[in-house]
Amino acid sequence: MIRERIQAAQIEAMKARDAQKTATARLMMAAIKNRDIEARTGKSPADDDTLVVEVLQKMVKQRRESIEMFTKGGRPELADAEAAEVTVIESFLPQQLSDAETTALIEGIKAEIGAASVKDMGRVMALLKERHATSLDMSKASALVKAALS
Repeated sequence: MIRERIQAAQIEAMKARDAQKTATARLMMAAIKNRDIEARTGKSPADDDTLVVEVLQKMVKQRRESIEMFTKGGRPELADAEAAEVTVIESFLPQQLSDAETTALIEGIKAEIGAASVKDMGRVMALLKERHATSLDMSKASALVKAALS
């Protein structure tokens, strides 16, 4: 499970005195713990890895937005620090599907439910997220679904 891999990597980074990896692993564990607390009151994914992947994907997205803002603001040292965190976080994410594989999945779902227009985008996205949330970047998938239904 991904959660155990992160904990093991945190211990390993602490032993190696790697401050960057230790700090990033702590951030990941804190975000996962916060999501666990939120999941107690709301609907949570059935699979623990799904929950962890959602948290990690959100963290990567936040950091990419920060990198963009720091770059525009003329703060390359902060952008580099965020990029280093993205590298560590992405090492725990499962391999993402390529655009071609994603398009094939979309076409399969589209045929399965009979989606013909952009009005059906929500249904296609719901099935795509339900079945493949851990292996897809949902923002890219959204653009591909919209293109496929246009």
